[in-house]
Amino acid sequence: MTEFVVPRFRFLSVVAIGALAALAATSTGLSARVRGLEAAQRDAGEPIMAIVSIKSQNVTLYDADGWILKAPVSTGIRGRETPAGVFAILQKNIDHRSNLYDDAHMPHMQRLTWNGIAMHGGPLPGYAASHGCVRLPYEFAAGLFDKTRIGMRVIISPEDATPVAFSHAALLEPKGEAISAAPERAEALAREAADAAKAVDETKKAAKQTAREAASAQSALRRLDRLKSSAEGEVAAADKAIASAKKDDAKARAEARKVKAATKIAEVTPKYEAAKADAAAKADAAAKAADAAKAAVTRRTETAKAAEDAKLALVPVSVYVSRATQKLYVRRNTGKPWPDGGEVFDATIEAPVTIRDPERPIGTHVFTAMAEGDKGLRWTAVSIENGDGAQEALDRITFPQEVLDRIAPTALPRSSIIVSDEPLSRETNYRTEFVAVLSDQPQGGFKTRKPTPVNTYPSGGAWQPSFFGFFGQPPSQRQQINQRRRAPQGKGFW
Repeated sequence: MTEFVVPRFRFLSVVAIGALAALAATSTGLSARVRGLEAAQRDAGEPIMAIVSIKSQNVTLYDADGWILKAPVSTGIRGRETPAGVFAILQKNIDHRSNLYDDAHMPHMQRLTWNGIAMHGGPLPGYAASHGCVRLPYEFAAGLFDKTRIGMRVIISPEDATPVAFSHAALLEPKGEAISAAPERAEALAREAADAAKAVDETKKAAKQTAREAASAQSALRRLDRLKSSAEGEVAAADKAIASAKKDDAKARAEARKVKAATKIAEVTPKYEAAKADAAAKADAAAKAADAAKAAVTRRTETAKAAEDAKLALVPVSVYVSRATQKLYVRRNTGKPWPDGGEVFDATIEAPVTIRDPERPIGTHVFTAMAEGDKGLRWTAVSIENGDGAQEALDRITFPQEVLDRIAPTALPRSSIIVSDEPLSRETNYRTEFVAVLSDQPQGGFKTRKPTPVNTYPSGGAWQPSFFGFFGQPPSQRQQINQRRRAPQGKGFW
């Protein structure tokens, strides 16, 4: 395989040249390594992934056509090492203050885990110096902050790693017609879901009304039943009185009581029978209305799920295959912000996966759809852990066809497949994409942090995760920013 290279180059824009010149001119307070920042001699596109090399203490940014920027970094010191693995940007905060280290300033923070691993601006002495985070040159951090998006892949590799052009039959193959039809389908299903939600309100209202009518009919029936039973009791008592009467006047009074009670029975019985029929009809109507309300709720749930799936088909999909758990996980960003920071990721797809020779290491490989190609998507591969090569790793996996049928037809650029020996980290939760840490590498900066606390996800939400439970919310932060922010003038690189 050959290194992923840029098929064409263009000269830097005047703005980019000026920014780099400004960096060189204002880097007095930083290590000379900062002046080693490199930029590709072409217009840069939006970054798709960042690869941090712990060995070389640098980071490289890639867009769809290759590398665009390289800069020095400082990762974690001994005992507080930056964990190697696969991450994604979870949250952005332009003016973050550390909750762990005496309110330390961490400008242009881009969070990778909720327990405190992040990329941010900081001093670079020319060697590993942080407590687990990835420090970036201040100016570089500012320029990068303005260009990344939530969910951008960040790979932290123990050694130097580079994306290489890659193709394999197991990679997602989108269908043009499915992608073209996806927006219209999403809109139609959204309307259907809205109609179903409206129907729930209407059927519940109807069910309540018929339930009230049925209760009223039952109340009327019970009242007539009491009158009829009372009159029947009077007839029975009068019969006894007639049988036991020893005098004619006593017998006459008893017979008069019987006539009066019989007359009452004659009056009440048809009303009672009518009320009985009415109560039965209204009880039946109430039962049907209740069933209709339940059916409407079921339909609302089903249409909401279908609408959400259709909406998610419009965003890149990420797949994680774990040899440790023998499972496949799928995640897609709903784009819905969480009040305490980050965005919610859909995690409703999880399935067993078959890996040939499951006892044998497979390595950790990240396959990324960089852009549309002549035949589907154009993919790259990055391998960061010993095991099989990327080709052999995919050869060993049999993906569930039902999962592929669901996600492959609308796969878009930025979609990814991660294959690893590792299980997903406990830091993977409903506000993350995938967090996977290499267990054979130092993790001091990860282990010295408290795991994100267990938290109950609110019921009735639209994004119900299907695995790992819920691992809570990050500590409160100052000025949380989940969207892109414009970097200070003169400090950007694009």
